[in-house]
Amino acid sequence: MIPISDQFQDKETLYIPSGLKPNPEIFDGFGKEELFKSAITTIIAGAIDLMFFLLTKNVAVSIVIILSAIAGSVMAFTKDKTNLSVADQIWNMIRYSKMQKQYPYKYLDEWEVSKK
Repeated sequence: MIPISDQFQDKETLYIPSGLKPNPEIFDGFGKEELFKSAITTIIAGAIDLMFFLLTKNVAVSIVIILSAIAGSVMAFTKDKTNLSVADQIWNMIRYSKMQKQYPYKYLDEWEVSKK
């Protein structure tokens, strides 16, 4: 029988790098998927902003709104070190709030001696 310490010395060590990302990213935490989500959000916000502009004819406010929408969508979809974005965390909180929180049960005295 081979001792345990000698058994593993002949094996090659496998090094797994930390922080390895499966998909290429534009910048840290922001890849193609997040870019697509931000683009869709910006298009929707742009349509709303266009309607606002057509009603008010205020260029300055419309520019501030669309720039805020772009910056806000990028910030909302950028993932942090835990691989969660602000939008993911909000989605998790919504799902948690919909979960069952009350657990009905029938109380039984477990120490009561049976009268049989």
